[in-house]
Amino acid sequence: MKRHLARAFTLAAAVLFLSVTVLEMGAEARVGGGRSMGSRGTRSYSGQAAPSYAQPQGSAYRQQVPPTAGPMQQQGGSFLRSMAGGVAGGLLGGMLFRGMAGAGGVGGAGGGIGIFEILLLAGIGYLIYRMVKKRRSEAALQGAGSYSYGGYEQQGATISAPYRVIEPSYNDVATGLSHLRQMDPGFDEGRFNDLVMDNFFKIQGGWMNRDLAVLAPLVTEEMKGIFRDDIDRLLRDRQVNRLENIAVRNVEITEVWQEAGQDYVTARIYANLLDYTTDENGQVITGSKTEPVKFEELWTFARPVGNNPWRLSGINQV
Repeated sequence: MKRHLARAFTLAAAVLFLSVTVLEMGAEARVGGGRSMGSRGTRSYSGQAAPSYAQPQGSAYRQQVPPTAGPMQQQGGSFLRSMAGGVAGGLLGGMLFRGMAGAGGVGGAGGGIGIFEILLLAGIGYLIYRMVKKRRSEAALQGAGSYSYGGYEQQGATISAPYRVIEPSYNDVATGLSHLRQMDPGFDEGRFNDLVMDNFFKIQGGWMNRDLAVLAPLVTEEMKGIFRDDIDRLLRDRQVNRLENIAVRNVEITEVWQEAGQDYVTARIYANLLDYTTDENGQVITGSKTEPVKFEELWTFARPVGNNPWRLSGINQV
């Protein structure tokens, strides 16, 4: 019996190790958890990654064209996380089966889980964790190094085969603004960008405090429902998403349009912050209290046509 308990304890420890490892791979937990959500009217789309929008200035920009468009390319490391789960599940299932088969043998003797298998499993989990962490770090550095007011790549950068050159549309934003001003002549881009920044801080603060009452007047009903579910989960798990040292580096309007009696404006937000999750005692669960997270997101605001309050209707990842 003691031998079986020892095997069960060892198996549980291995599962816990891999669970913590996989969870740490996706530590982003700011508003929305670093995922796409909400609605952009008829310009909404099913993919998780937002497209690269043409900017009103500049001669051309380069847009990556992925070889295939499947779920493995969504959310950065989702494929690796799935692979990690599959490998870990197969190994754990095999070990557990052998352990149970061994327990039913003569005198309870059998194969079971040996120290070599535990070390092998732990080693695989650590290698997967290091690989994904390195990949995310490289992606962050690449994004930071190539950013320049709208995500243009640095001049002289080498462009590989899966890239193509797309000529920007100069009149999209200007045309959208002219239509918007027909019903709201006083609309000003600078004041709108200030509003986006103010609401960005307010929404992040309400999220961190798990206070839906702060978020409700700033977001659409759809976004309110999404935030309610996320906040309920945080409260249920007794977790707090801490957001500190928030710095917005740039806010830029990328799309303006009207449809179905609604004004829509999408703004690209480039920011960095400390983003980590703790339990209610302050113990860090995921993220880092010292390593800032850089990110670009597209925040879409909507309102009934005319001089009416803007509300956040969607967040999309760049």
